[in-house]
Amino acid sequence: MADPNNPNGPRGIYVLPEADISHIKRHHSNLRYGNESPFQALDLFLPETEASVEGYPLVVFVHGGAWMMCDKRDIQLTAPLQLLQHGFAVASINYRLSSEAHFPAQIYDVKAALYWLQERAANYELNAHCVALWGASAGAHLANLTATSAGAKALEPPNSHKDKVYPPLRAVVSWFGPTDFLWMDNYFHQTQAGLADHSSINSPESKLLGGCIQELSDLVRQANPETWLTPECPPFLIQHGLPDPIVPFQHSVVFAHKITAVARQRRVYLDIFPNAGHGGEDFSNPKNILRIKKFLDENLVHPRSETDKNI
Repeated sequence: MADPNNPNGPRGIYVLPEADISHIKRHHSNLRYGNESPFQALDLFLPETEASVEGYPLVVFVHGGAWMMCDKRDIQLTAPLQLLQHGFAVASINYRLSSEAHFPAQIYDVKAALYWLQERAANYELNAHCVALWGASAGAHLANLTATSAGAKALEPPNSHKDKVYPPLRAVVSWFGPTDFLWMDNYFHQTQAGLADHSSINSPESKLLGGCIQELSDLVRQANPETWLTPECPPFLIQHGLPDPIVPFQHSVVFAHKITAVARQRRVYLDIFPNAGHGGEDFSNPKNILRIKKFLDENLVHPRSETDKNI
């Protein structure tokens, strides 16, 4: 059977070049967390250093690709893999793409992958109580929504885990993700940084929801991470490029303000890079990776009081 993730495969899905994992000695590939689709699989990468008694803190990466392309092993994974040298385990997940299933299938998959990892934490020397999400673009949307909708029955995977309580996420790293789809075009009209064509029936957002976003306001509301915000949401480190031509930066600014309003001060950190586009060196350079590491250290590994944090 041809690989359904291959751009020459039966689905014709575009995939970026793979990340280089030749230097990583400890990893597990294509671990199945679901049985509805071949896309319900994840890769797990472990540090070479010995785990503590509690296990490795875990960062789960959710790839971007407009919810309709790309893969858990592509070059988007390069930046998160740098955390291995700092003692973090890294999982990278695939999820059903919009050509196969419409929302909320994608959020069901992210949560199912988290449940799978937490249930089997001891098998892989993971600390089930120290889990963070890191998402890029469409993956950031899914990471943000997963974090804010914890406990929301409308977005829980059906017929599973109803009798179990799982440890909450400790932190979220969010790279240039969208929030309220209905504002995409308005924001681009303001910035002129990208095309204001997201209300089209052929836009990635419409394909995700299964119809024109203008006609699916209730689904747009459900898909918006802001809808589900509570004071108990985990801390967020949100980073976005000012001239981003794919996802306007205002999404991150408004989201950060709403987190502060609903939760409390120091629950969110927002970095706007003045010259960055949709990804690039500003995000993946060693200095920024160390900033992310410090954020994770302070919220995932050694959580402190809100007044003590200063990243």
